[in-house]
Amino acid sequence: MIRSQQSPASSPASRPAPPAATDTLLSSVGLLALDRQYAVLRESIRAAIDRVCDSGRFVLGPDVAELEKELARELGVPHVISCGSGSDALLLALMALDIQPGDEVILPSYTFFATASAVTRLGAVPIFADIDPTSFLIDPVEVKRKISRRTKAIMPVHLFGRTADMDALLPIAQAAGIPIVEDAAQSILSSWHGRCTGGLGDIGCFSFYPTKNLGGIGDGGFLTTTRDDLAASLKLLRVHGMEPRYYHQVVGINSRLDTIQAAVLRVKLPHLEAWTTSRQTNAARYLDLFADYHLDRSINVPTEEPRGRHVWNQFVIRVNDGQRDALRTHLTKCNVGTEIYYPVPLHLQKCFAHLGWSVGDLPETERAAKETLALPIFPELQPAEQRTVVGRIAEFFNAPPLRKSRDEETRTHAPEQVVDEPHYLRKMNAVGRADDVRC
Repeated sequence: MIRSQQSPASSPASRPAPPAATDTLLSSVGLLALDRQYAVLRESIRAAIDRVCDSGRFVLGPDVAELEKELARELGVPHVISCGSGSDALLLALMALDIQPGDEVILPSYTFFATASAVTRLGAVPIFADIDPTSFLIDPVEVKRKISRRTKAIMPVHLFGRTADMDALLPIAQAAGIPIVEDAAQSILSSWHGRCTGGLGDIGCFSFYPTKNLGGIGDGGFLTTTRDDLAASLKLLRVHGMEPRYYHQVVGINSRLDTIQAAVLRVKLPHLEAWTTSRQTNAARYLDLFADYHLDRSINVPTEEPRGRHVWNQFVIRVNDGQRDALRTHLTKCNVGTEIYYPVPLHLQKCFAHLGWSVGDLPETERAAKETLALPIFPELQPAEQRTVVGRIAEFFNAPPLRKSRDEETRTHAPEQVVDEPHYLRKMNAVGRADDVRC
């Protein structure tokens, strides 16, 4: 359950900072630290790249087929079809379902742009639904209300690593005879009643973007399906509709996974379960720290879903009383990396102005866009870094410092992290970048 109470009347900026709150905090914490993961796998990744380069088979080579088989086993689905990006995965899914101009697709507005752009590229119309204020996931009541005779697909987004309410969404889709396309770009290995996302609806769409839980060294993506007919269509569509060579059955697109990407991802895939467990451990530690600082008046923290597995691609808090942007400014000054997912809801984006949406149409979505803030949650995140993140937030809200007994307890578990920063923390920038786009 989200912890939430009324904030005190006085402004955090008007009160003095608590004494002795910064003497054990680190000088910086990055939002991402992809270099740490690479450092552990460096030699294996380089060997995999060399193997591909020596073979000369750079597109849809043997590693691609092997990766698809390995992912299918990991996710418990019969079909995995790789492609050029998570965005292409969404587009290919809608093409395979024969979405036509004028068709309607119901999706959340609180998501990355690609969810809606795939719809509009086919001339179809995105019908935006509001979200649940606690989970930030599409509200099934909204979905049911917005179904019309023109609705041809429902696209729930398993946002931040948490699975959408499929207990509610599946009966709605089945009753209306409408397929479900799962946008699972952020949720590989998340599950619902023990079944992995990607195998719950008709088609699942995943991303290998470097910041994802299973990230490559560039763009990449894949699709999953339990339906043989859709698998055959997706395989054809990703190669210009060509089968056999130079004979085109349909008009597809060029969206093939590079063999080098597949080879690198095969090195990483055996570590995915352990990385996921680390993310879950980090999330639990955040919840303990926020509780210790008694920040429940100012911060709403995310929660687990008892019916499914949360894989924590992002740890997103809600900042009360209009303090989100001021808090982020404070954290930036303290060299703590954060990100806002997403500052402008899709229904209010300029490129969708012609659809006629207005401020106030999706109140929970719009409120989330103003109040949410993502904190570092990557697998290699250290306890001392998490204490620094929450400690800096506590500074902003003038929360009293942690009890010494708690501080001593955490020092016992990681003594080197508190007294002396490890070498990779000393050299790391505050925002561990993966280019400039974090979808």
